[in-house]
Amino acid sequence: MRQQSDPGTEPRSRLEIAREVAEPVLGRRAAKRIAAFENGELYVEAGLPARTLAWFADFLVFAAGVVVGVVLIGGATVSADLSTTAVSVLALALLVVVPLLYGLCYRNGRALGAVLTGTRLVRLSDGGRIGAKASWAMLLRTVLMPLLLIVVIVSAFDGGFTGPDGSTVRTSIDRAATRRLRTLDIPER
Repeated sequence: MRQQSDPGTEPRSRLEIAREVAEPVLGRRAAKRIAAFENGELYVEAGLPARTLAWFADFLVFAAGVVVGVVLIGGATVSADLSTTAVSVLALALLVVVPLLYGLCYRNGRALGAVLTGTRLVRLSDGGRIGAKASWAMLLRTVLMPLLLIVVIVSAFDGGFTGPDGSTVRTSIDRAATRRLRTLDIPER
């Protein structure tokens, strides 16, 4: 069915139509977060509180992993008589190794933070799983996120922030709202 418009008015975009159709089902807040992947498929972006909580939970898992690693290194230092340099290198390696290993849990876009918040990290191009690049995504989320937050705060005042996690490759979706959105009959325009 083709959308009719009054003469002299601009036709509404597919996103505007989707937001209008979805609002009674999803609610106003979720409907405002409807966006489209690069391939045109619609989704509901995860809200800022959910994305922040997911990051915080993942950061806590990262911190716990580093603490466990430090305890193991401490035990190895006593039993293997490691040098101070070796202990320092191993401790610094934990900052990279722990998120890379935790990222293996993220291959389907759902590490602990995403499970707790009902979100999923997906490719912005088509909404697919991030797969093998998940380890790198987790490294960015846990180690580089504090730096990214500073950049986000500064660029938010300049209007330069382009993605929900500073990325133009991935985004977090609200799984339940996106599932409900896909059951609606939204015209192609």
